Amino acid sequence: MAKREARGRGEPPPTKRQSFPRGAILAGGFAVAIIAVMITVTFNTTGGKAPNFEMTVYRGQDVLGGETVELHDVLDQGKPIILNFWAALCPPCRQEMPGFQRLYNSRGEEYIMIGVDVGPFVGLGSHQDAVTFLDEFRITYPTAWAPSRDPVIDYAVQSMPTTVFLTPDGTIFDRTIGFMPENKVLQKLERLLLASQLPK
Repeated sequence: MAKREARGRGEPPPTKRQSFPRGAILAGGFAVAIIAVMITVTFNTTGGKAPNFEMTVYRGQDVLGGETVELHDVLDQGKPIILNFWAALCPPCRQEMPGFQRLYNSRGEEYIMIGVDVGPFVGLGSHQDAVTFLDEFRITYPTAWAPSRDPVIDYAVQSMPTTVFLTPDGTIFDRTIGFMPENKVLQKLERLLLASQLPK
């Protein structure tokens, strides 16, 4: 009773000071540092050269040049490329890809479209999920899967979908994170085609 009176009426009880383990603080700081590096990579990719990587093709072997191809071999065809990183269980990807298909149907001769499935690396679907999705949505433009997580790291794929626009010489012309409506893709494609014109 004496202790309660000594505190005075209306005075809040003392709060316990919350402490965090040193390891948790260090881990949190490390995570922030990694995020900062990833953001830096994101902003520095436009204008740089597209990192090469291997792909195993779901469909479009005739366009890409085989069942297993490298991006730089596809670039040798001399066309601009739209590189879309997607996953079968990614809702924005499922919403976006039919628009890519319609654009490919109308203007596919002008560029190369490649949808790269990275679902297994981001926890958003297996290869079988991808095949089922492609069949269900009647996606016929070239699609493939990456046998390693290298493109996820090299292209700083932090969110799904991520789309990268490449000129024929392998320069990263533009990069978009997240869903793009069809009209936005068309605008970016037209700018890419203009930037890809060879000097006369």
